[in-house]
Amino acid sequence: MKVSVIVPIYNVERYIARCVKSLMEQTLQEVEYIFVDDCATDKSMDVLKRTLNEYPNRKSNVRILKHKENQGLPAARNTGLKSATGKYIFHCDSDDYVESDMLKRLFEFAEEQHADYIWSDYYVSLIDGSYYKKQPGYVDVDQAFRGLLCGEMVYNVWNKLVRKDLYNNIFFPSGNAMGEDMTMIMLLACANKVAYLHYGGYHYVTTNPGALTKKICNEKSLKELLYNIKRTSDFVSEKFGNRYSYELSCFKLNIKWSILAFNNDIKSYKLWHDSFPEANVYIFKQNVSIRIKLVEWCASKGLYWLVKLHYLLVIKFFYTITGK
Repeated sequence: MKVSVIVPIYNVERYIARCVKSLMEQTLQEVEYIFVDDCATDKSMDVLKRTLNEYPNRKSNVRILKHKENQGLPAARNTGLKSATGKYIFHCDSDDYVESDMLKRLFEFAEEQHADYIWSDYYVSLIDGSYYKKQPGYVDVDQAFRGLLCGEMVYNVWNKLVRKDLYNNIFFPSGNAMGEDMTMIMLLACANKVAYLHYGGYHYVTTNPGALTKKICNEKSLKELLYNIKRTSDFVSEKFGNRYSYELSCFKLNIKWSILAFNNDIKSYKLWHDSFPEANVYIFKQNVSIRIKLVEWCASKGLYWLVKLHYLLVIKFFYTITGK
């Protein structure tokens, strides 16, 4: 097989039909589709099977795997990876969808460029429309890796095509779903050749842009987020030593920012303060707004009342007037 597509499924009955149709109608023929049922409690699997019946020509290339109990998104991706036989791996979330020529264009470009890690542009689809997100056109691994760590390029799983060989001993963090996409940073660290395709074939669907803020305010999600930051940082440091010290510090600060931005309690502020304090020396050196730099500096100095004031006057006010 040329490409293995892995699709975790959990309670997405409203969206799964559109996702499956977009995958079954791909112009690339040699595709292996692996759907992983993570013990969905709604009618997702019924909708999946009913939709698949509309494409009998794809039947031999479809596999449905089922967990005995709900294990979470990272574990579902790992289950799919263990069964994948394609030369390249493509991850598709079950509430998103893709253009019919996406896999063909990604695969042919990867082969043409002899690249083992490809990324492309994408669309963010909202209730009231969608907008195009162009990604940087880095030409080599080092440039792309620095950009990924510094937040100039997204590390999401779904706009990338990666050679299966790169997944050697690299898996998604089972049990730690918040920030599990950081695994793509670890994969890029192992790449020999990269390429960027200026094409937006993936539609990332978000019906509630504010949902992420609710997750980040959850104590369990905060712990998972910090776990994945450390996991990624340790991997990079072990592989490259101090080569990417600045970039790793920017990476830590960028991800930690969500703790300050979307929480308004002293416990969360202290969690930010105590997590990866070595990165704080780069607060004013990172490429972010002066507002973010000042809020982070206040947190680093324990001036939590100013951090809380920022939350009340900026963050909460913004979400109130936008309704998000």
